[in-house]
Amino acid sequence: MITYPQGFRASGVTAGLKASGKPDMALVVNDGPDHVAAGVFTTNRVVAWPVTWSRQAVADGRLAAVVLNSGNANVATPGGMAITEATARAVAAALSCEPRDVGVCSTGVIGTMLTADPLVAGVEMAVPLLSSEGSSAAAEAIMTTDTRKKEATFEAGFRIGGMAKGAGMIAPGMATMLCVITTDAVIDADEANEALAAATSHTFNRIDVDGCMSTNDTVLLLASGASGIAPDPAVFREGLTAVCADLARQMIADAEGASHDILITVTNSATEAGALAVARAVAQSNLFKCAVFGNDPNWGRIISAAGTVPEAVAPFDPADLAVIINGVAVAEHGVDTGRRDEVDMAANREVTVEIQLGSGNESAHIWTNDLTYDYVTENSAYTT
Repeated sequence: MITYPQGFRASGVTAGLKASGKPDMALVVNDGPDHVAAGVFTTNRVVAWPVTWSRQAVADGRLAAVVLNSGNANVATPGGMAITEATARAVAAALSCEPRDVGVCSTGVIGTMLTADPLVAGVEMAVPLLSSEGSSAAAEAIMTTDTRKKEATFEAGFRIGGMAKGAGMIAPGMATMLCVITTDAVIDADEANEALAAATSHTFNRIDVDGCMSTNDTVLLLASGASGIAPDPAVFREGLTAVCADLARQMIADAEGASHDILITVTNSATEAGALAVARAVAQSNLFKCAVFGNDPNWGRIISAAGTVPEAVAPFDPADLAVIINGVAVAEHGVDTGRRDEVDMAANREVTVEIQLGSGNESAHIWTNDLTYDYVTENSAYTT
């Protein structure tokens, strides 16, 4: 809930970008007294025009508002930057701020023609509807293939609130996700950047639906300072990470077509980076993901994926590997334990996989999901 902290208003409207006629534009405004901001963006080399704009806008550690649209990604579109700038200027004119203090975010189909007209008109509709009760409408307006809104909060004297969208095209470098997080804590730009980078690296960058990196990924943090509370930086990071983790987990639970949420944990690694590399390799194995869809504890697919990680990145002896699925050790010392039949993967949506490397004391985890018929169906017909 982005208006849960003091100092924020939001709204969500239908600007006409979606053929369905569903809401497709959200506006979030920071009423201050502070206007501190930080951002994290996709690492894809191909990026949306709003990503380029927002990177520049937030570079000075300040934003007064964020405008977000769904229904069109504004990527590889003629005149896309001019359209983005026109949207920011419309917000700035309505709020009496500078265009460079307006973040812009878009999500939807790549390469689809777009004009500024519906975006500017959407801003004109959204501004009068701004309210401290506007969280829900804003969260709904940024949805694409999402089946439900994604919101989270934290409170420890000061408050943090967030909204996000994302259900597919989720891989390292965040997801095909837009996320706005607000706080009424008193923090400076350096604190905001450090906390957001740390929180993102352990939450949004540790979910992986389909191994596909988006062009539009954006996470923006806005701080109003309206609570008057300057929290201990560690406490603030903890709260911010909790909100990000909640939103990331909601994305996995809403992953396109998924029937299982899978937590992959790699332990006994020489380094955290090595553990993360192994976890990611397993999470991106379509063979493994199909096995989970079929409720098949096929641990061979797990260790074969682990073995694709270079030894220099994750050193381990295959004879030391152990695999535990839903609490059952199905492999130890690199060989079968004869306990596969004890694993019940059909009883619950959540599946846990632990991979013990036997080479150290570090660990890391990734959340992913299974690969289903419904995922293929949805993505084969996404633009048609």
